[in-house]
Amino acid sequence: MDQFVELFKHLINPQWIIDHGGLYLLLMIVFAETGLFIGFFLPGDSLLFVAGIYVNLLSASFYDVPFVVIMLMIAVAGVLGNYVGYWFGRKSGPLLFNRKDTFFFKQKHLYQAKEFYEKYGGGAIFLARFLPIIRTFAPIVAGIVQMEPKRFMFFNVVSSFCWVFSMMLAGHYLDKAFPTLKDHLELIVIILIVITTLPVVIKLFFGKSKPSAS
Repeated sequence: MDQFVELFKHLINPQWIIDHGGLYLLLMIVFAETGLFIGFFLPGDSLLFVAGIYVNLLSASFYDVPFVVIMLMIAVAGVLGNYVGYWFGRKSGPLLFNRKDTFFFKQKHLYQAKEFYEKYGGGAIFLARFLPIIRTFAPIVAGIVQMEPKRFMFFNVVSSFCWVFSMMLAGHYLDKAFPTLKDHLELIVIILIVITTLPVVIKLFFGKSKPSAS
């Protein structure tokens, strides 16, 4: 149990992921966090921001590939993760709404994503990419409601590239503009987590909740 807790702490620590897993682990986490419901707790936004700062370390871990290639690879991982979630949603359908809560699966997250999708339509796939938890479940819900595949892929590709490039470029160029940025990395990560999760927290505690399916 202690080993599991320790692993969990590492997986929500962006700097540990970069230092110990390199680009390989980063790609796996982005893939899981953007489409597999068990990955909703992973640190997508802060991980990409930190990856932009430590891009040289990432490049060295993968044949010294250029920065732009690293961003392309991560964006593709995000596209594939979302597509797997979409495919799973199409196959599983309404069964997920009757699934009992577990440690990794909460019905409230699924209903939250469904409400978000119904409110914003196809653009929800794009907007959800920038919101923790929501981005994990949005492609699954899109599959459940049988969103047209070509339309889904359009928003999937555009949102993934915008998300990855914006977060990584922000980290990369802010680090160049402020060389002491690394000295305050923990604080920056906390601020990023607060900013990106605040809309979700507000929705969870102050939004109207749907009754669980029985």
